[in-house]
Amino acid sequence: METWGLVLETTVGAGERKHIEAFVMAQVEGDKKAALAELERRARAYCPEHPRSPKRRRLFRHGDGFLLVVNGAWQSYVTRFTLAELIEDSDRPQPPEAEDRASPDAEEVVPPATPKPAAPRGIPPPARECETTAYR
Repeated sequence: METWGLVLETTVGAGERKHIEAFVMAQVEGDKKAALAELERRARAYCPEHPRSPKRRRLFRHGDGFLLVVNGAWQSYVTRFTLAELIEDSDRPQPPEAEDRASPDAEEVVPPATPKPAAPRGIPPPARECETTAYR
């Protein structure tokens, strides 16, 4: 079964301290179509901290992801939502070696169930609720 990472790259800070940071919002197990639907749901609901006085909000579909552009009074802010297949995770338990299971003298080895990873920490929470009436 495939595991998909829902990756968020967003503008944080303001002025000269403005920069982009990336976060894994969640991991979804299953098919790509379902994972992309979950990513779209999150992209539509996401309300970035900046700009504080948004003037315009545009959500674009791009490849296996979405691009949110929010124009403020003075600057634009961007958030990228990307779907990416997980191929390696240093914190995920490894299944037992195949040769251990094939040995005739060894007891039957049942691989442990892989727990679903917990939601990663460090994702900036929305600072306020987005209202479509806030955009002029």
